[in-house]
Order: sequence, then structure tokens, then C-alpha cells
Amino acid sequence: MATSTHVLQKNSVSRVMLLVLACLIPGILTYAWQFGWGIVINLVWASILALSLEALALRLRNFPIKPFLSDGSAIVTAWLLALSLPPLAPWWLTLVGMIFAIGVAKHLYGGLGQNIFNPAMVGFAVLIISFPAQMTQWSAPLAIAGHHLGFVESLAVIFGGGLPDGVALDAIVSATPLDTVRTGLMQQHTLGEIHSYSHIFGSLGGVGNEWVAAAYLAGGLTLWALRIISWHVPVAFLLGIWLTAGFLHWGDAGRYAAPWFQIAAPSAMLGAFFIATDPVSGSTTPIGRLIFGLAAGFLTVIIRVFGGYPDGVAFSILLMNLCVPLIDAYTQPRVFGEPRK
Repeated sequence: MATSTHVLQKNSVSRVMLLVLACLIPGILTYAWQFGWGIVINLVWASILALSLEALALRLRNFPIKPFLSDGSAIVTAWLLALSLPPLAPWWLTLVGMIFAIGVAKHLYGGLGQNIFNPAMVGFAVLIISFPAQMTQWSAPLAIAGHHLGFVESLAVIFGGGLPDGVALDAIVSATPLDTVRTGLMQQHTLGEIHSYSHIFGSLGGVGNEWVAAAYLAGGLTLWALRIISWHVPVAFLLGIWLTAGFLHWGDAGRYAAPWFQIAAPSAMLGAFFIATDPVSGSTTPIGRLIFGLAAGFLTVIIRVFGGYPDGVAFSILLMNLCVPLIDAYTQPRVFGEPRK
């Protein structure tokens, strides 16, 4: 052989980020179709904030702005955070979340490639802990909402905080299916009773949410087909949710939701394919990715069922981010040429 063998990769940071954004578009369009204009406005606002904060952080650190600003990583963080927030979240809530995501979780740890936590999930965790009331006011599905907000009305709610004349808050917002189940169980109702008095539930999950979850699944499978992500983390994450929820449901079907209900939540699909697969804060070895995904799925259900918050995707992924160095240290593959131990 005249030269050493090499594998040429056509992937770059900007190409990977662009493909991730493209694969999120089906979920975003479905989200807007089922829940209105709020999500689109929040995505644009979060993107503006992300680019501005990224440029400010780079300037303060004396880094060149254009190369890092154009790699797309800030926009990916902005979209993942915005998709995790209520579509009609007030403008300042998104601002606070982006400050912690970009300024603290990303640049305080050294910038792109150095962060040990997923930046978007850090921003979400800060908001859900600090502002629980605002984080529970989710847009009602248009199919059952008492009033449909147009673009201008959604803009006024997000940036002005005022509702249209004659429109009550409960006509445009509602609890998520996960929160509805959690609240009903705390009131000593069974799952059958909760489903009977609430119109928010569909065939598998929540009305509208099932379609959003399916769109995220389609986008995630596209990422896998393009070899941007591997199958290990998404499959292990969803399997961890299914096995944990299935075991609990098998033990007491009247109190613990079925595994397909847990999977049909959009946060599960978004977390499995777009958040837990973060190459920087996630595990890097094949076996490590399986452990990471399974444990994160297990923790997601445990937090949903026994924790103080209706959803546990963000907290489970952040907890597993802490374990990545240990997981990778004990799951290193055998070095080529070395004898098996």
C-alpha cells in the first residue's frame, strides 16, 4: 500500500446542524398545525436571542464571531429549547432560558464541544424550577380549544401578555396530558376516571400531541438514515421508557399509564432523537450509548410517575450527562491489535 488507509468524512459541524434543523421542520409544522402560531413565533424569538447571546459571548471571550455564529449550533439550541417550552410562553421566559443555555451551559464551560450538559435542557431545567406556573400554561390543541389565536393575537399574548377581549385564559391554554394524569392521580382518581372527564386524550396520547410525536419520529428516523445519529441512544431511550412504564402498568393499570401513552408524548420522541443523541454531552462508545439511553428512559418514567414534575426528559438526560465520563471509562472497546482480556 502506497499510503495509509483513511476514511473521509463529509460531515462538518455546520452540515450536521443544518440537517438537524431540517429534520425538526416536520415536527414544527405539525406543532403549528395542531396548536397554532405560538410555536413559530417562539422559535423565531429564541433564534434571535441565541444568535445575539452567542455573538456577545464570543466577543467577550475574544473569539472570532462569524465562524462560530454560522455553524448552526446556537440555532439548534434555540429550537430545542423553544420546542420544550409552552408555545405561548412570555418573551422574558425564553430570554431567561436562552441566557442559561448559551451563556452558562455552553460558554461558561468553554463553548462548542466543551459543554458537559445539554445546553437546551439546562435552560429548560432552570425555567421549570424557577417559574413553574408559567411553564404549565400550554396551548390547548386547536381541535378542542375554545378560541383560536391568529398570528397577531399570538404575538400580542407572547410580547404583550394581554388576552383578546372576551377570551378567558382557559379557552386557549390547558394542562398537558402528562400533567393532567399526574394531577388526577394526586386527587385519588384512577386513569379510567381521568380519561372519562378530560377531552385532552386521544387514541394513544394527547389530542394533537400524537401527531407531533409522529412527526418527530419521522424526522429522527431521517437523521438515522442520513447517519447523523446512530440507532443506539434512541432505541435504548424508548426501550427504557417502554419497559419501565410497562412494568408499572402491569403491576397497577389503574394508577400507572400504559407504555404507549408515555411514548406518545412529544417530549419522548424529541428527547430520543434530538436531545439524548447530542454527541458532545452524551456517551461516545456503542455500549455506553445503550447504557445512557436505557438509564435515561428509566429515569424519565420514574420522574414522571414519582417526581415533582409532570415530565422527566430534561432531568433524566442532565443526570445521565453527569454519568457520561464514568460510562465511557468502563465501556471502552478493545484497542485494535490488543489481546482480549
